[in-house]
Amino acid sequence: MRGTSAIDGIVLLDKPAGLSSNAALQRVKRAFGATKAGHTGSLDPLASGMLPVCLGEATKVAGVLLDGRKRYQFVIVLGERTPSGDTESDVVEVRSVPPLESAHVKTVLASFAGSRLQTPPMYSALKHQGKPLYRLARRGIEVERAPREIRLEDIELESLSGSRLSLRVTCSKGTYIRALAEDIAAALGTVGHVATLRRLWAEPFEALPMRELEELEAADAEHRADFLLPPDTALRDLPQVQLSAADASRLMNGQAVLWNASAPVGRMRVYDRGGRFLGVASLSSSGELQPVRLAARLVTPGSDG
Repeated sequence: MRGTSAIDGIVLLDKPAGLSSNAALQRVKRAFGATKAGHTGSLDPLASGMLPVCLGEATKVAGVLLDGRKRYQFVIVLGERTPSGDTESDVVEVRSVPPLESAHVKTVLASFAGSRLQTPPMYSALKHQGKPLYRLARRGIEVERAPREIRLEDIELESLSGSRLSLRVTCSKGTYIRALAEDIAAALGTVGHVATLRRLWAEPFEALPMRELEELEAADAEHRADFLLPPDTALRDLPQVQLSAADASRLMNGQAVLWNASAPVGRMRVYDRGGRFLGVASLSSSGELQPVRLAARLVTPGSDG
C-alpha cells in the first residue's frame, strides 16, 4: 500500500458524473498519497466539471476558494418535475409546456440576472437539527428553509430544442442550480428539472485546465506532481508581502509584525525573502500584520507570485 507523504498543492479535478465529490476527493488523495485533503464546494453526483481538491498545506486556503464565483452549463427538461430537481429521482408531476421562442426565453432569463433570494432545495446537504436535509427529503419530510441571497452575473440561452433548454450561468457561492432551474421553469409557465450539469470553472481558476481522474491515477509519481498547483495559486487576487527573516519568524510564531500603515487594509499573502509562501495575514489600519492562516511547512510559491 502506498504510504502518505507531505504533498502540498491544488488539483483542478474534472469530476466525472455519477461520482460523489467525497468519493472523487478520496481517490485523488490516494493517488497522491497525501496526508490531508479537502475539496472546495461540493458537486452533486449528477454533475461533472471543476472540483478543486486541496492537498496538504493547500487545505488551509480552501476556505478562500469557497467564496469564489462559479460558471455552469446545464440543461433543463421542461414539463417534468422531480423531487430532487434532477434525474436522481423519478418524475412526480407532468405539466404542459407553452410554445416558446428564443426571444421570450431570453427576456425571462434576463429577469433573473443580479441579486435575488433563493430558497435552498430539500435535496441538499444543509442541516436541520443536525440532520442533512436530503435525508429528511428521502423520507418525505419537508421543513422550512430560509431564503438566501445569491447573485447571477449573467445567464445565457445556448439552445432551445422542444422542451429542453441549454443554459450557461455565472453565479455567486451558495447558488443551487437545481433550484434555479425550477424557478426558470415556473417563470416560463411550467415545471422542470436539471438533466445535465457541468461546472465549467470555479474562481480563481477560470483560465486553467482540468485534470481527469483516470489521468491522475495512471500517472507515475514524477509526472503526477505536474498536476499540482502551488497553494498560493488560490490567493492570486490578494496583494503580497515579503518579510525579512526576523519578521517572518515572528509571524510564523503567531506574533503580529509592523508593516506599512499606508498599504490597503485587509488580507494578504505573505512570503519570506526567499519567496517561500508563509500563509495568509491581515493588515490592520495601524499597520500591524496579524497571522490568519499559516503554513506548517514553507511551500514554493506559485508562478504568478
